[in-house]
Parts: sequence; C-alpha cells; structure tokens
Amino acid sequence: MAKSVKLKDLLPQSTFVQISGDENSLEREVFVADTNRPGFELAGFFKHSDFRRIILLGEKENAFIDEMTREAQLACFSKLVNDETPCIIVCKGYKCADILRNIAIKRNFPIFETNMPTGRVSIDLQSKLDEKLAPETLIHGVFLNIYGKGVIIRGDSGIGKSEIALELVKRGHQLIADDAVELYHVGQHIVGKAPAVLNNLLEIRGIGVIDVSKMFGIGSCLAKDNVDLIIQLDRWLPSREYTRIGVEEDDVTEEILNVPIPKIVVPVTGGRSMSVIIESALMNMQLKADGFDSSKEFVNRIMKNIKMKGE
Repeated sequence: MAKSVKLKDLLPQSTFVQISGDENSLEREVFVADTNRPGFELAGFFKHSDFRRIILLGEKENAFIDEMTREAQLACFSKLVNDETPCIIVCKGYKCADILRNIAIKRNFPIFETNMPTGRVSIDLQSKLDEKLAPETLIHGVFLNIYGKGVIIRGDSGIGKSEIALELVKRGHQLIADDAVELYHVGQHIVGKAPAVLNNLLEIRGIGVIDVSKMFGIGSCLAKDNVDLIIQLDRWLPSREYTRIGVEEDDVTEEILNVPIPKIVVPVTGGRSMSVIIESALMNMQLKADGFDSSKEFVNRIMKNIKMKGE
C-alpha cells in the first residue's frame, strides 16, 4: 500500500491560511513528494498532468491568470479542482482568483494562501514530503553516531552489540537506536532512527533496560542520522581469512533500500576491545576520505624497501 500524508499533518495553520474547504477537506491525502506549478495547465494543456501533486500558484501563475478570460478560467479551474488534486496554495501574498475560490467552495476543495515565496514553499513541502513518504525498512542492530558518522553495528544475537554501544556512549559517542533501526530512503541518503517505543533505551543482558539519556545526559542520544557505515560483527573462526593489510579485497558494500552503504566485517574474539576497534575503523575511514590510505602506504614502504635492498 502506498504511503501518504494528510493535509492536516502537513500544512501548519500559522503559515497557511485556509480560504476554502472545511475540516473534512483536510483529510485529503498526498501520495507524491513533488509539487506542481501549472504553467501548461493554465494554458489549457492537460495531457500529461499529474493531479496527485500539490499545486502552487506564484507570481507568474497569478499574472497569467489575470490575463485569462472568464471562460478560460472556468474551464481550467474546473479541471484543476478535482478529487485527485490534494490542494492549491497561493503564494507570495497573492489573493486567490474569485472564480477559482468559488469553484473550490462548491466542491469543498481546500485552497490556502501564504505570504511565503513560492520557491521556499516548494522546497519546504518537498523536504517534508520526502521524509514522510520515504520508502522504509526495519533492520536488527545498533545505530550510533561515532565521530560525526552514522554507524550501524550488526551481528548475531548475543554477540555483544548493546554492550559495545554502551561502552561507546561512555566514550562520548551518541546512541540513536538499539535492537531495531527504522531506515528511510530520503533524497540520496538512508536515514535511521529508533522506533518511538525504544527512544533512548538500551538493553544490557544481566542488567535490563537502561535510559541512556537519563544515565549519561541528553547529549548522549541523537534522534536520527544518515547511515554512513555498517559494521558486521562475526564470531571469529580460525578457518576464515580476515582482512589484515587492507588491500586484500575491493570495498565491500551492503544495499539498503537500493542505496549501497560501505561495510566492514570485524571478527569478535576474547581480548579484543571492540569499541576501540570500531573507533579506529571510523578514523581510518575518515583518513581515506581525506586521501590517506594506510594500507597503500604500507605497501609502498615494502616496495621501497625491496627496491633499496636490490640496488
């Protein structure tokens, strides 16, 4: 079933003044994260119109409407005001055309007026709709902000994800979600947050559920963040080959909602400080982004040493 958002949950009354339609008209749903400035429609061309988009009337549209005949306005507005169109917003302090308003009142169709510039209304609406209508999924893991990067820690149940998260929070990093992470495809990014019932909570076996914000301060938690890295914790197996130098294999990624996310597989065994290892992985990732690759530097040193001994 397609996601939607109701007008009453999208348009604040402090910014948008409703001039037609009653309370029931605000139950209309928006299914498309886009807006429409109807230049072609005002000129009478409706062949490829998508009526599911919110219509914005700005300076140019209102100037064109002023030049239209009464008959042209009746014909055009009768098509724009329909059951599919969520609403019409008249921007930049302009007043709604009388013919358009009369048609809307008869059909109980919502029209709003605002003093905001048309471009700003378009940007704000698309940003809200992108978030509210974004494709979503739920995964098992712990999500933290470490050195400014959103990191999901995954692994088998009982491997110690929550304990590692607790240690990282004690070291100054921020918890976003424990156990379950809600993920949304917003724009070019994957955004993660905790289900409402799990906000700020961390489950530690043997202790129970703790409220991280109460125990370590409100700054120890973050509401949401972009996902920048996945760290997969695997139980160490002597027979398996693990990355040692860092040039053994191509970069590994995992797709979430069709977006590739960098991924690192870290073996878990006794005696390893996983929080320090995870911090080091993030710092190394940042160094690579800044153009310094420790693995390649090591290989270059070996090659130079071999060359020097051969001379």
